[in-house]
Amino acid sequence: MFHRRSLLAGLAVLSLPATAALAHSYKAGEIDIGHPWSRAAPAGVTGAGFMTLKNTGTTADRLLSARAEIARTVEIHNHIMDGGVMRMRPVEAIDLSPGSEVKLAPGGFHLMLIGLKQALVQGTRVPLTLVFEKAGEVQVELAVEAAGARGGSGHQH
Repeated sequence: MFHRRSLLAGLAVLSLPATAALAHSYKAGEIDIGHPWSRAAPAGVTGAGFMTLKNTGTTADRLLSARAEIARTVEIHNHIMDGGVMRMRPVEAIDLSPGSEVKLAPGGFHLMLIGLKQALVQGTRVPLTLVFEKAGEVQVELAVEAAGARGGSGHQH
């Protein structure tokens, strides 16, 4: 009987949706960092990093920069309308007022991983350091999803 229960418990864990296994979060001071992720991409091109930043405190903070060993450089970008055309532009920082939440997502704010030194392989995790004005530095891992992913497979809703 014991072995049968163990087997059934193991099967129950295996039947959990993959999304539960992929969801992950971090904390830097008063900033909650929800499900950092990226899309699969080959070496030598530019990748992107996405996540949700939530300021749970009473003091404003800012995401100032990010860095990753896998990329030559990392920049903070946003999509803006320029003469009726959507364009990506670098931004100096992302402001996080108390109680606010900012989504870094396709079509909005995101991190550009410029000059990938190796491929972003689906199913792996890539270390990334975020630098906040007040919360300081925190290392997170980007969960690499499929090349065309919109971020749904690991997000907590």
